[in-house]
Amino acid sequence: MSKIYFASDFHLGLDARLTSRDRELQIIRWLDVVRGDAESIYLVGDLFDFWFEYKSVVPKGHFRLLAKLADLIDDGIKISLFTGNHDMWMFNYLKDELGVPIYREPIIIEAQGKKLYMGHGDGLGPGDHGYKFIKKVFASPVSQWLFARLHPNFAFRLAHFWSGQSRTQAYKKDQWHGKEGEWLISFCNEYLQDQHIDYFIFGHRHLPILCNLQDGKSRYINLGDWLSYNSYAVMEDGVINLSFFENDKGEIRYC
Repeated sequence: MSKIYFASDFHLGLDARLTSRDRELQIIRWLDVVRGDAESIYLVGDLFDFWFEYKSVVPKGHFRLLAKLADLIDDGIKISLFTGNHDMWMFNYLKDELGVPIYREPIIIEAQGKKLYMGHGDGLGPGDHGYKFIKKVFASPVSQWLFARLHPNFAFRLAHFWSGQSRTQAYKKDQWHGKEGEWLISFCNEYLQDQHIDYFIFGHRHLPILCNLQDGKSRYINLGDWLSYNSYAVMEDGVINLSFFENDKGEIRYC
């Protein structure tokens, strides 16, 4: 049990190359494979395509994944969850039910002698001011209180419509913008001016990316997604690499 695994952007609830149910089963198969040598697993945002917790109501579905996570935790594997831009309204249900920490902002950890900066990645770096404004609105307690006043049947239908529209637009943006055009790479290089980080680990971009940063020592890793790539990262002996599960055509963008 000496490896650390990282994955993001499952977007359960959204049908893509596979249906959401089939993708959930695929993720569970992956978890069963990695449980043999996993010390920790970090799920770095957008596990769900939409998530909102009322005081006594949570979204239906995803039971198999949640049960599998509970099983891994009972087996002694540390699980950590991050919120993403699609499931930022994750409150205390999973924390209380599974006993897992939930991170809403990036964190820095020490692991295997390396320093890791980790978060979903949305809203970081230059540009994308429209999204940054919308994120602040959605993160507002007032917005959350108002949404909670809607009946769950209507609220969830409305939210899934928004999420589908957002994902349609995002498909057009899930392209490599070049090393100079990637906002998260710009964020990493700027951050390195103040302190050293060995690995920056993000999701959100939906592309498996492994990039050397301008200091020549640090690396930026984007975890890709499970809509198209089934990609994840694994850390062993202080080295992090990207890999693919049940996908022999997956490509990593190196830079």
